Amino acid sequence: MNKYPHLELNKDIEALAGYYAPQKEVKLKYNDREVLYVIGQVAIESSCCGKVNFKYALVPGYIVKWQTETNKDSLPVSEVEPIADEAAQANIRKIIQETEHVSQIEFW
Repeated sequence: MNKYPHLELNKDIEALAGYYAPQKEVKLKYNDREVLYVIGQVAIESSCCGKVNFKYALVPGYIVKWQTETNKDSLPVSEVEPIADEAAQANIRKIIQETEHVSQIEFW
């Protein structure tokens, strides 16, 4: 199990070459469980290739416990189970792609 600290939505988070901003969290029903995924926007502003923007999805995993604690920054923390099964990942990836039209999908 992993702890997932929920990030503040629609707030830019600085990164090495630009920033990213989580925009929404989604609970997806899948095989009698719930999958947590996060949709966000990435902006790369200082790279050799110019400026790049794209939409992403991050999939922390199956929700085990929803926001049962807070971290030192007072953000809620959930417990998630990473999705290790490749067939499940492929199915979830397809659902997210068809629903959200993102450029990149990453699983924990």
